[in-house]
Amino acid sequence: MVSRREFIETAALVGGAVLVTRSSLAEAQQHEHHPLPPTPPATPPAQPRQPAQRPLDRRYQPVVTPNGVAAPYRVVGGVKIFHLIAEPIDEHEFAPGLKSAVWGYNGHTPGPTIETVEGDRVRIYVTNRLPEPTSVHWHGFILPNGMDGVGGLNQRYIRPGETFKYEFECRYPGTYMYHPHVDEMIQMGMGLQGLFIVHERRPRHRIDRDFAIMLSEWMVHIGARRPDPREMDEFNVLTLNSKAYPGTDPLVVRTGQRVRIRIGNLSAMHNHPIHLHGYNFKITATDGGPIPEAAQWPETTVLVSVGQTRNIEFVADAPGDWAMHCHFTHHVMNQMGHGGPNMIGVRTDGLDRRVRRLLPGYMTMGNTGMAEMGAMNMPVPRNSIPMRGAPGKHDYIEMGGMFTVLKVRDGIRSYEDPGWYDNPRGTLAQQATPAELRADGVEVPS
Repeated sequence: MVSRREFIETAALVGGAVLVTRSSLAEAQQHEHHPLPPTPPATPPAQPRQPAQRPLDRRYQPVVTPNGVAAPYRVVGGVKIFHLIAEPIDEHEFAPGLKSAVWGYNGHTPGPTIETVEGDRVRIYVTNRLPEPTSVHWHGFILPNGMDGVGGLNQRYIRPGETFKYEFECRYPGTYMYHPHVDEMIQMGMGLQGLFIVHERRPRHRIDRDFAIMLSEWMVHIGARRPDPREMDEFNVLTLNSKAYPGTDPLVVRTGQRVRIRIGNLSAMHNHPIHLHGYNFKITATDGGPIPEAAQWPETTVLVSVGQTRNIEFVADAPGDWAMHCHFTHHVMNQMGHGGPNMIGVRTDGLDRRVRRLLPGYMTMGNTGMAEMGAMNMPVPRNSIPMRGAPGKHDYIEMGGMFTVLKVRDGIRSYEDPGWYDNPRGTLAQQATPAELRADGVEVPS
């Protein structure tokens, strides 16, 4: 015999109550899962810094970092001078409705994208405003051992308040990354990472639009204010340049332009198969450098493993709005919960009506799929975006996470978001008419 209380508790679970988390529980999780010491009072919370005006280096087409910034620099005695500040960021917005206190460089996660040319000598000052020691590893670079940045092995730690100097020659072109090599799980899990581009001195061909994207994964407990960097398996915020869709900027190009997309992966645990709709492309470089043209191969999906970078190139000859996303299906969901039961196919005839006598407003969820959950705009806990996407031109886009849109347009003069694509007549899928079905001899079962 099931008691009335047991029935109510069971019904609430079946109804998907896993999405509804009490604010008090979220706040408790925030403290329970945050092993870091508080930021010392002497270190004010960082806000995103406006990049200083940097000299124009006409030797290359500058990289575009969607949702990110380029690293400012000056030239002193023929050496490019950069300054990175590792610091807490009081508020970073992953997507509308989800903000977290994270760590980054110069007020940004990922940090500013550094750009040089092969053969350049760089001098990079790193100031530590974190509550613990750090260092910077120049991931993929061939450089002197004492500049490699592994704390304790190649150098002593950069302690809070100290500024260290790194100096080396950028010997080989490529897409590289930078990140701490002290307390990596915590510091990288909190957002300390960035991209470092070394352009070819003699480019093989012209690139019109050159994009740089960092792949990352985070655990942000529902309603919590900080990511949990100790998570080892279940990540619920998957990002491109630390943004989850619909917070990701589109990649806007003009029809006919040659496009390069540089993709780096500093996720904690997962590789990411990044799929581009509407095009095939060639993989033109790895984290080890350019691939000879004779060895390049065509793909529509590029697998970027943890710690790797990949460059892809194509000519944007097909106008439209083309999706680009990780093809792991759980990586295009925002704060998806995995703690509830599988309701697919469960018959709920009469259940809602009976349960509403005890729980007004009750509605069983998930038994017919979840495609329209985001569009229902149901109440969610504070500072959370479970299963949220965004309205599209034709219907609700129920994807999130590692998802963005390549927008190819004829004759545009600006790279601002051009809005949704207007499909030419006869090129848009739509509901078939009875006359069309009859003409083609298609019978639809009743």
